[in-house]
Amino acid sequence: MKVLNAEDGFLALPNAELTTLENAKVVIQQVPYEFTSSYIAGSDKGPQAMIDASHFVEFYDEELDQETYKNIGIATLEAINFEGLVDENAMVAIANQTRELLQKDKFVVSLGAEHTVTNGFIRAYKEKYPTISVLQIDAHSDLRQEYNGNPYSHASVMARINDMGVNLVQVGIRAQCIEESQLIKSSPIINTWYAHMLDKDDKWIDDCIDKLGDIVYVSIDADGFDPSIVPAVGTAEPGGLSWQQGTKLLKRLCERKKVVGFDIVEIAPREVDIISEFAMAKLCYKFLGYLNTNNHI
Repeated sequence: MKVLNAEDGFLALPNAELTTLENAKVVIQQVPYEFTSSYIAGSDKGPQAMIDASHFVEFYDEELDQETYKNIGIATLEAINFEGLVDENAMVAIANQTRELLQKDKFVVSLGAEHTVTNGFIRAYKEKYPTISVLQIDAHSDLRQEYNGNPYSHASVMARINDMGVNLVQVGIRAQCIEESQLIKSSPIINTWYAHMLDKDDKWIDDCIDKLGDIVYVSIDADGFDPSIVPAVGTAEPGGLSWQQGTKLLKRLCERKKVVGFDIVEIAPREVDIISEFAMAKLCYKFLGYLNTNNHI
């Protein structure tokens, strides 16, 4: 695994010693896998776009009154090369790198392209944490058994994770087929908070956290947020979480559960603006701040 120079890595940190694999507690892995995008392509450019945008995120977090990076250190890996790798072979490559990082006791943050990549991450995490739960922030259920004939589709990633017997909590869902709805209603390990259920008050935050186990992995599909916050995604849907709802959820989650890793996926950068990748880079750093203040890193 090759680590990027400090100036090229996440946040472009000024303290190079905090960006080495030996010293950093956090490792950013770049996973630009895109093979099944069904609407807007370009998510393979998402990880690098988030890294580039992070260079303009302030180190100081005014909410937490700290420069989080000084407490944790952050190493950024060179992107995984997926040449000649698709479907199962790609998932194995993702799981292998993730497993190696977990064996080094690193807190892994994965910046992905299409949502399929979470399949590979959870394979590795479930080996280390057999009782792991997944919190999915997303516009789509991603519970189709297959899409366009491919069970490894981005629209099927949570179906594959459901096959692993992993407890799943979904937040922000507002697009699905009837078969996905039927699966959710019949499953004892899938709990879904649809977007229209989030607007009355914040009670849903603790309600959905209650359904998670003690050890949690978070998968953030950027289209889970309202397009006014993150417009450049592969499959946009009106509505979704506000910035405040998303950060409240993540902050409360860190207060109540042990979060062991997270990913951010499905940014498809546009030439006309940088708000999407910047918002997700800032969310990544904000989330790390919440984790740090609650002693998860």
